[in-house]
Amino acid sequence: MNTSEKMMYGWNTVPWRKLERNVYKLQKRIYQASRRGDVKAVHELQRLLMKSRSAAFLAVRRVAQDNKGKRTAAIDGLASLSKKKKLKLAQKIMSEPYMPKAKPVRRVWIPKPGKDEQRPLGIPVMEDRARQALAKMALEPEWEAKFEPTSFGFRPGRSCHDAVETIYRYIRYMRTVPKYVLDADIAGCFDHINHKALLDKLGTFPSLRRTVRTWLKAGIFDGGTLFPTTEGTPQGGVISPLLANIALHGFSASVRDTFQTTKYLNGRCESPTKWKPVVIRYADDFVILHPDLDAIKQAKQIAAKWLKGMGLDMKPSKTRITHTLWEVDGNVGFDFLGFNFRQYPRGKNHCMKNTNGKPVGFTISVRPSSKSQKQFLRKVRDIVRRNQNSYQPKLIWLLNPVIRGWGNYFSSVVSKDIFGKMDTLIYQKLWAWAKRRHSNKKHRWVAHKYWLSGGQGWRFGKKGVAVLHKLSDIPIRRHIVVQKHRSPYDGDAIYWSTRMGRHPEMPWSFARLLKEQRGCCPHCGLFFKHGDQMIAQHLRGRIIGRIGKAVLIHKHCQLLPINEARNDNTPFY
Repeated sequence: MNTSEKMMYGWNTVPWRKLERNVYKLQKRIYQASRRGDVKAVHELQRLLMKSRSAAFLAVRRVAQDNKGKRTAAIDGLASLSKKKKLKLAQKIMSEPYMPKAKPVRRVWIPKPGKDEQRPLGIPVMEDRARQALAKMALEPEWEAKFEPTSFGFRPGRSCHDAVETIYRYIRYMRTVPKYVLDADIAGCFDHINHKALLDKLGTFPSLRRTVRTWLKAGIFDGGTLFPTTEGTPQGGVISPLLANIALHGFSASVRDTFQTTKYLNGRCESPTKWKPVVIRYADDFVILHPDLDAIKQAKQIAAKWLKGMGLDMKPSKTRITHTLWEVDGNVGFDFLGFNFRQYPRGKNHCMKNTNGKPVGFTISVRPSSKSQKQFLRKVRDIVRRNQNSYQPKLIWLLNPVIRGWGNYFSSVVSKDIFGKMDTLIYQKLWAWAKRRHSNKKHRWVAHKYWLSGGQGWRFGKKGVAVLHKLSDIPIRRHIVVQKHRSPYDGDAIYWSTRMGRHPEMPWSFARLLKEQRGCCPHCGLFFKHGDQMIAQHLRGRIIGRIGKAVLIHKHCQLLPINEARNDNTPFY
């Protein structure tokens, strides 16, 4: 359909499967052209995607329908759009893919979890958000083909658990010796990126470059005053995480390339030692690992010099040098993404072994950090305190998502003993909650009123209504690291649908349905992709062969007419 043709359908009757297929084909071609270094083909395909009707409709759907933060309005006051306005916005973006000027973003301050500090967010207007989503569709495949394999933050198909497991493997298998660690955080990464350096590194065609520049220079509207933006990218824009990753691209390589590949230690010429440090980055947090202290100090200087070229610097309060086994400046081990990494001395029968099968005298432990445990208990305590007069099932319905989410996040490391400890502390809070409601009753009466006894022991719950989850019931399973140069745009649907069904952050019920459905939505026939909103529903009579059973579908598929539901669609990739 040409962009000049009149729309002959409503928002709910848009052929989303066809649009998804068109956009994915273009993105896969962009990825392949970028992998082989064909810059001209990349830019031509990006221009084609920017003018695509399919991409315009998907961009509008993402910001106006699928976005979890869609209730926050910008300076235009639009928190949501009607179906007719969504169609008009998509038509406007199709006719004018590149905008000459962007509107200022609205500054919103949100509290940092567990801290007294606040984080600034910049909320663009609805039209700018849709255009940013469109530009991200064009730019992301190009840069996914370039990004370093040890970069994990804000990337499709990669998660915190990939970074954590990668660190574990480097500590465990790369020269089985204790290692020094530079644990650092970039201060105000989103707010201080140098615009000129970012645009030069972006290297896209002029029309898209000017559009990105207008977003960077749009200004900030805070408290009724307009402030100019001379640096940084607004944390809250759709394209901001991608721009931050582009700005930090090359950081790991610059640190590693300064060091020689191998080095002979103690004058020994028979066994050269690998000498390049390991750099693992998740968004603006990174760690550098190396067995030698002087090498870590040198890597710190190189990192600070490279960041200065992008207008960035390391945060002194969160930057420290430590060691995985020994004490350095009062520190042993390090915390990263809520996990604690540390090595402990062990006897020869209980320690790790090197590649030759000889004991090394220590073992490595990865578990939830003390800070993560305190934040979790604080959240549980706040929920219990706010619901002292609520009835029991409501309290359980509020606690279960918190308990299940925290447990799933840490279910890929050594957490079983900590899960038992957390269950005990939660029980103590719930017992105090129950005794407060019935201070004159005996303990036995209170226990039988609020706890169920059975084959699984005493469980806080009400029979036939709700039962509280226990962390100790969550199984511990090692996370499988994403392969180095894999990307959702490489076309391997089997690999990515399998990964989605085995992810520790994926609810077990969703993972089971994903595996059963082979990563495919039975309503529209499309594979689930990173960032898709999913819901489980009992679609009685709607899908052939699934009568009365739960299925996992896209959230936007829930709005489609019932007569369009079918499960005989062949996935397009």
